[in-house]
Amino acid sequence: MRAFIFPGQGSQSVGMGAALAAASPHAREVFQEVDDALGESLFRLMADGPEGDLMLTENAQPAIMANAIATLRVLEREGGIRLAEKADFVAGHSLGEYTALCAAGALDLATTARLLKLRGRAMQAAVPVGEGAMAALLGADLSKAQALADAAAQGDVCTVANDNDPSQVVISGTKAAIDRAVPLAKEMGIKRAVVLPVSAPFHCPLMQPAADAMAEALESVALTSPLVPLYANVTAAPVADAETIRRLLVEQVAGMVRWRESVLAMHAAGVDDFVELGGKVLGTMVKRIAPDATATSVVTMADIEALVGRI
Repeated sequence: MRAFIFPGQGSQSVGMGAALAAASPHAREVFQEVDDALGESLFRLMADGPEGDLMLTENAQPAIMANAIATLRVLEREGGIRLAEKADFVAGHSLGEYTALCAAGALDLATTARLLKLRGRAMQAAVPVGEGAMAALLGADLSKAQALADAAAQGDVCTVANDNDPSQVVISGTKAAIDRAVPLAKEMGIKRAVVLPVSAPFHCPLMQPAADAMAEALESVALTSPLVPLYANVTAAPVADAETIRRLLVEQVAGMVRWRESVLAMHAAGVDDFVELGGKVLGTMVKRIAPDATATSVVTMADIEALVGRI
């Protein structure tokens, strides 16, 4: 069995999508459709920068999605690979969940782009700059990370945001709590804590205003059942009902990304082949979580051609 998986924030970089657009009219079509939906030239920003603007959450989120969907479109149109025929499940890391739903036909591309632009703005606006922070804990499992978050909170918000793989967990909360957590990490048996260069504390209760904004936006959006079930971030379980997905997308904004558990659950369900489209982050995590599974990251035309030859 196979799952198509889609990356989250952090996989953006200046130049993303440029080579694919140069090589394929189908990729260019995706980037133009996203630009038209947003009323701005996001693709020019992706291709040429400046980096500071691309890193803004409201730009990074739709850019990462557009790059992944362009990769899928080329795979489908030029490689003859149909997601519904070759994938048993889809999943995405944080914003990648929207990409997964777009890839599986539950959301159209223009709607997905607009939702992610709004999501990025709402997440940024939820907490004033400088008041929140996130830290990656290296050499920490979920229980150690939770213990550290509890110890560092001291009345402030500090929670596990991303359970990425057996060796990397991310915590999120107020800047004061994260500042306390970093020196505490070694004392609690964690190899290293690294403050992340993010502009807001994602996936923690401080994001509730953004969750409320997404609830309002998603209420009026046409969302249908995906062609194949989605493994949802907040439940680490498959879901195909459109109304349930709508609710889970709202919960996801302030909830923990249960990526490690999602991969384990997919693997337990029989998935032994994970294909990451549009990034090179999740494949590495998959190999740490399920070492006996195959994990392929597809970004370039050469990657697409190799995948077509394999599946």
